[in-house]
Amino acid sequence: MASTIRERIISTSWKLFREKGFGETTINDIINKAKISKGSFYYYFRSKDDLLGTLSEILDREYEKLEKEEPAGMGSFDKLLWLNYEVHAYMEKNIDYRLLAYLYSAQIVKEDFSSLLDRNRYYYRYVERLMEEGQKSGELTDRMPVSDMVKFFSMQERALVTEWCMNNGSFSLSEYSRDLFPIMLQGLRK
Repeated sequence: MASTIRERIISTSWKLFREKGFGETTINDIINKAKISKGSFYYYFRSKDDLLGTLSEILDREYEKLEKEEPAGMGSFDKLLWLNYEVHAYMEKNIDYRLLAYLYSAQIVKEDFSSLLDRNRYYYRYVERLMEEGQKSGELTDRMPVSDMVKFFSMQERALVTEWCMNNGSFSLSEYSRDLFPIMLQGLRK
């Protein structure tokens, strides 16, 4: 029951952020739409800003979903490109670039706000599995440890998202990723 309330707060919040914008969404909006008490909200979150940290949970749910939909017969390198494209298409459609920009900046300036970089996230485990598969099959380089390859991959993804945010979402993140990510990852090929 408790996790259901927390999940309802998170999903309701992100729907409202998408519809109204983060700044225009109030805690009372979230409470009313989620049909919870104010105490329930504050039991799980100290503030509306705390909800931004839940983006990693939302994205990890998307990664879990995508892992189940992973195309068969595709090599590791192509799976990594596919994964990047699908997630960036999801972000472009469902997450306001201003929220991502705010979240990225919070990751830099707030010491206790590092949810996106948490190496225990589903995202990192999924990408690590793909990298390990690629090394075992001989498709990806063995000149660097998988942990460094995962770090490199995530840095390249963040670079594309940062560029998208800095340009106020003025171009298609998914198309930009589709065109540039293969070039950015060439160093991972064997």
